[in-house]
Order: sequence, then structure tokens, then C-alpha cells
Amino acid sequence: MNHLLNQKKWRFIDQSISSKNRTPLESFAMDDTLCHLVGQGMCDSTIRTWVHDKTVVLGIQDHRLPFVQEGINLLENRGYQAIVRNSGGLAVVLDPGVLNISIVLSEREHLISINDGYDVMVELIKNLFPEVANDIKAYEIVGSYCPGSYDLSIDGRKFAGISQRRIRQGIAVQIYLCIEGSGSERAELIRDFYQVSLKNETTKFVYPTIKPSVMASLSELLNREITVYETVFNLQNFVQSIGDMNLENLHDTETEYYDFYLKRIFERNKRMLERNE
Repeated sequence: MNHLLNQKKWRFIDQSISSKNRTPLESFAMDDTLCHLVGQGMCDSTIRTWVHDKTVVLGIQDHRLPFVQEGINLLENRGYQAIVRNSGGLAVVLDPGVLNISIVLSEREHLISINDGYDVMVELIKNLFPEVANDIKAYEIVGSYCPGSYDLSIDGRKFAGISQRRIRQGIAVQIYLCIEGSGSERAELIRDFYQVSLKNETTKFVYPTIKPSVMASLSELLNREITVYETVFNLQNFVQSIGDMNLENLHDTETEYYDFYLKRIFERNKRMLERNE
């Protein structure tokens, strides 16, 4: 087993239900807070699950699209809110069928390379779905939204993407897992967003040409109904099998850090969106 997974103690924060009707900005603030706490040795390594309602999370480069406000209007007309996240990558879709998992680790004693951070998440996902572990591949899926070298796919169809956030010697490795519903329908939404936001203009940054057929949910790929609830349950059982697990939210003394990071993220997102008006 990956040594980064093999921790004696894990803190587990489950927000797969409680965060659903809240803005994902709160989740990014939570991961920044946990990076601070774990990185500074103030709490154990942490795994957090989180789910949000219909939102498209834009990256910095998406915000620079020549007609991005028209793209945001399209998203809103289809029932999605748009926010700009504080980490790298491009547009991704969040909805109740998409499970996000964050693994938060500390670099206080040993540095963790970018690839090692990605690898620990890949191993976690393979352990969650052992029946297809050998079929899960990590490489860039051209035509997917938010493409990257650690896209997770089965038979060339992407179901997950991984990113990282690093603050004060803490690392949050974040993954979105398309569990339920249609992966291609989510991709169609992002395809339409780029078409409206770009209008075939030439830009310095090359935005992805979305091909919905290369994306799918795990329910589609495994040809059986898988739920977010079931996946969270299995994840908790797995974490308990590898170490002591404490299921707990932030303590009162930790919420001060959360309030700080939340304010910073809200102010930054507001500034970014105001530039489009």
C-alpha cells in the first residue's frame, strides 16, 4: 500500500450531505483550512467528502475567455451557478451525482512530490473500486473537460480528475468522481460554455475542444447503479481498515482559521466575477 495512505490515524469529515445546498467556495475554504491545520501539525491527516448542487467551477484561464460573461449566462440559464476556484485547472461540473474527495497530508517531516500526491489518490480510488482496479488508467483524456495527466478513465472514457492545493506545509489532493448520471451530458454543458465564451476567437491559451463521448460516470462504466451514498460508506470502511478513524467536523478553535480562509476566498471570487461585468 502507498505509504501516504498507510497512516496510523485519520480524521474523516463527511460533508457529502451537509454541503449540498451550500456554495463550493465553502469547500475550497475548508480544504485551505485543513491544509493549514494538517500542515502545521494541529490535527491528523484528513479525508473529506463533499457534494454540491449544480455548479460549474471555473479555473483562472476560463475567467479570461473573451466572452466569459455570456458563457456564465448560459450556465445560469441551465440552472447552474458559476464560481472561480483558487487552484489550477479548467471548468468542471459539480452536481449531486458527483462526489468530491480531498486527502489532506502534511509535508512537515517529509516533502511530498506532485506526482506522489496524485499517486496516493489514484491508489485510493482503485481500492474503492477493486473490481475495476486494473482497468483504471491515469493519463490525459483528450476531449474531456479539465484535461490533465492524471485523468482517471476506463477504456478511454474519463470519470474523474485530480488537482492539488498546497498551503503552509499542507497538501490537499482533490478529486471529482462522476458517480451517478451521464458523463457525456455534463461534458455537453462545458462544450456549450466554451463555444459561447470563445466564439472561435484565437487566444494565447488553447482551450480544450470537448468531445462528450470520452466522458462517462462510474455507473455507466460499471454498467450498474452506483450511488454517492454507497461510495462514501465504502470509503469510510476502507479508511477504518487501514488506521484509526475519527469522524469529526471542525472544532471551535479551528473555525477561526476557517473564517479567515472563507473570507479570503469570497473576496477573491467576487473580484474575479466583477471584472466580467
